[in-house]
Amino acid sequence: MLDPKTIEIIKSTVPVLEKHGEAITTRFYQLMFGNHPELLNVFNHANQKQGRQQKALASTVYAAAMYIDNLEAILPVVKQIGHKHRSLNIKPEHYPIVGKHLLLAIKDVLGDAATDEIMDAWEKAYQVIADVFIRVEAEMYDQAANQKGGWDGFRNFVVDRKVVESDVITSFYLKPEDQKELATFQPGQYISILLDIEGEEYTHIRQYSLSDAPGKDYYRISVKRETGSDIPDGIVSNYLHDQVKEGDILKVSAPAGDFVLDTTKDTPVVLLSGGVGLTPMMSMLKTIVEIQPERKVTFIHAAQNGNVHALRDEVEELAKLDNVTAYFFYDSPTEEDRKNNRFDVEGYVTREWLKEKVEIEDADFYFCGPVPFMKSINSFLIDLGVSEEKIHYEFFGPMASLV
Repeated sequence: MLDPKTIEIIKSTVPVLEKHGEAITTRFYQLMFGNHPELLNVFNHANQKQGRQQKALASTVYAAAMYIDNLEAILPVVKQIGHKHRSLNIKPEHYPIVGKHLLLAIKDVLGDAATDEIMDAWEKAYQVIADVFIRVEAEMYDQAANQKGGWDGFRNFVVDRKVVESDVITSFYLKPEDQKELATFQPGQYISILLDIEGEEYTHIRQYSLSDAPGKDYYRISVKRETGSDIPDGIVSNYLHDQVKEGDILKVSAPAGDFVLDTTKDTPVVLLSGGVGLTPMMSMLKTIVEIQPERKVTFIHAAQNGNVHALRDEVEELAKLDNVTAYFFYDSPTEEDRKNNRFDVEGYVTREWLKEKVEIEDADFYFCGPVPFMKSINSFLIDLGVSEEKIHYEFFGPMASLV
């Protein structure tokens, strides 16, 4: 526990962190990777290049400072980050490295304003914060390894099938190489894939949502090809699309993530997705059909057109069931899309459309997709009076703000 004086000092730095947080975290990553380049084998290079990781860390540090006297208040955030860390194989020995360079970055950015008193307080506070993360993640490691069919770290999986789903999305069906039991997962969770790509200085780890219901003898991920092979995300997705073949081996971590369908409820569910954000929604939709066949579910997907719309046939087949309704939005439909009536609405999902077509009352809403899409959906739902506890969403990558 921290003493009252230390807590007071940390709280006094909150306005400074609000102003300089991103500069501090940007400098933190520069220093840490400069001294420990081996950690580039773990961190997502694309998120670093785009600045998303820096923003996410700044937000976390800011929240930790604000709630330093009540860290239970940020436990949901800790658990969300903990899932990511567990799937990346972040271990307790990494935390002193992070702490050292975070303190160096604070001192470097704030200069003389970072007095010895402030630095001493932050050193104590970081240890308390790190201990919370380490404790939460230890439970997650234990659960992942000791569950039925579970494992620790990365496990070899065979690419059993590779299926082209659209012009930009391909599915990979993965089965354990050892042919032993496969751990189940909650619909909405993801796995991490560890890739050692020839010609790349560092390994790459990417997290992909599981796009089928649990209970199968495989995991399925559906990967979007990122255009522009000069960016790190493009390197990974293009490698998977172009180089990985059926029969190849991929290293996979046990399923993780807290964006999951609540199957203890029987209230209506609305699943909204944009682009490749449909992958966790497919797992949720198929799970409802399999284990809650009386539960009403509305599936709403937005895509550019039919050429890039993946897993369409699966949704259309499920939409024949009494409890499933599906709507497809295309913002740039092709002539073939129009000719074959392959979409329901031309344009984007709007507040007015949701109000008219969707049963708002009592429903739980789950959504995922590009950040602008998610911001719009979140704003619409709030405007329509949907309570916070009924709104659930997932960012692909570091956390961001929907406000």
